[in-house]
Amino acid sequence: MGDTRPAAREAAGQGRGRGRGAATAKRGAVAAALMLSMALAALDATVVSTAVPQIVGDLGGFSVFSWLFSGYLLAVTVTLPVYGKLSDTFGRKPVLVAGAVLFLLGSLLCALAWDMGALIAFRVVQGLGGGALQGTVQTLAADLYPLKERPRIQARLSTVWAVSAVAGPGLGGLLAAYADWRWIFLVNLPVGAVALWLIVRHLHEPERTSGPRGRVDWAGALAVFATGGVLLTALVQGGVAWPWRSAPSFALFAAGLVLAGLVVAIERRAAEPIIPGWVWRRRTIAAVNLALGALGLLMVAPAVFLPTYAQAVLGLDPVTAGFVLSVWTLSWPLSAALSQHVYRRVGFRDTALLGIGAATLVLLAFPLLPYPGAAWQPMLLMLLLGAALGLFQLPLIVGVQSTVGWSERGTATASVLFCRQSGQTIGAAVFGAVANGVLAARLGGAGDLDSVVRDLDAGAAAGATRHAVAEAVHAVYLGAAGAAALAFLLLLCLAPRHFPVLAEPGD
Repeated sequence: MGDTRPAAREAAGQGRGRGRGAATAKRGAVAAALMLSMALAALDATVVSTAVPQIVGDLGGFSVFSWLFSGYLLAVTVTLPVYGKLSDTFGRKPVLVAGAVLFLLGSLLCALAWDMGALIAFRVVQGLGGGALQGTVQTLAADLYPLKERPRIQARLSTVWAVSAVAGPGLGGLLAAYADWRWIFLVNLPVGAVALWLIVRHLHEPERTSGPRGRVDWAGALAVFATGGVLLTALVQGGVAWPWRSAPSFALFAAGLVLAGLVVAIERRAAEPIIPGWVWRRRTIAAVNLALGALGLLMVAPAVFLPTYAQAVLGLDPVTAGFVLSVWTLSWPLSAALSQHVYRRVGFRDTALLGIGAATLVLLAFPLLPYPGAAWQPMLLMLLLGAALGLFQLPLIVGVQSTVGWSERGTATASVLFCRQSGQTIGAAVFGAVANGVLAARLGGAGDLDSVVRDLDAGAAAGATRHAVAEAVHAVYLGAAGAAALAFLLLLCLAPRHFPVLAEPGD
């Protein structure tokens, strides 16, 4: 097949020697460092959640504690394209080392925080480092491994992310209950120190053989950061901190549009733009960006709303409800690892179409579950959904990385990760509004999903309320199925059937 040839190995004149870039005799040590770095970034997105009561009890600031999550998410998301371009300009190693140091500094500062405002600020510092970890780790995985081996390392990284996402809340709860919430951040230090030592000692990139380094578009980087921060803040806080139809929402969206126009103006004049136009002019990358944005949208349904459904409708305790969600972390990495056997036969695009088509059917099946039903029923659907999404996401990421050379791989990888992260942020806002709208319609305008769930936990709500929660979550899953169908159509209509993979001479 046209898109199953090995990925590009750039000529020495392009600056980095072989397409494996950072490959060394001790590739395994570097792979271990990448997995540790990925674990740090993944754990920190979830580990704080179960320690919030202890943090608020110690520092106060209940009204703004949600920014512990929002601030970190915003910093990670808006820095992804910046770090992608920097890694193409200066190399992966300096960007990864700088990101790891920044992340560990943020962790130490979080442990020393004296009030909620300081803790939120230091979480943003962590996020600034986390953006470098996420994007550069994925890029290095493509540098280190040729096309035929990339599913293996990507499956390992997916497994690390999945296990960290599931273990994070439990680890945070244990540390907060039996030690102190500050240890949530202090445990990052030894793990990060080991990862940093492995990177510094074992990761060696070939020297640039010709041509000067391009000038860094710092004005564009600042504009991208400001635009992303303003727009994502509007999406994250809209309907939570203030109503959607309110002065803060209108002001933030208006400011975001003005800043977006400024980004376009700066990037069109820049010699080396942070977000180069080829990311969207190339049919393959543009199609994958949009499809993974839709993936981010649909992932919100199970990740955010399924635990609520399990507790409020099925009557499960929080631990069991978390297990209902976690089963997709078993099938997703396994399916991703096996996807190479499919895309070697039918190609990247058609493999992803099979995966997202199956995911659409699984999401459509969720509203058909009986009420109240048994726990094994949504668990089975989550197991199938994980398998479908593993077949969808990994071929697209590997495929895009294989269509570009070393000097463009960081930017291309960052663009698809940025679109996925942005899709999740938009999905949280959109589906939150959908769920609250259904509840308001079913309960006569009484409360939102959070208040209804609190009433259910306190035993103060009737069976009609549980029915309303079930219908709200069903509506969210229908919306997620629509996002999956959109991803299917985007790939079918925009992506080439055979990705233009660059051949590696001598492989």
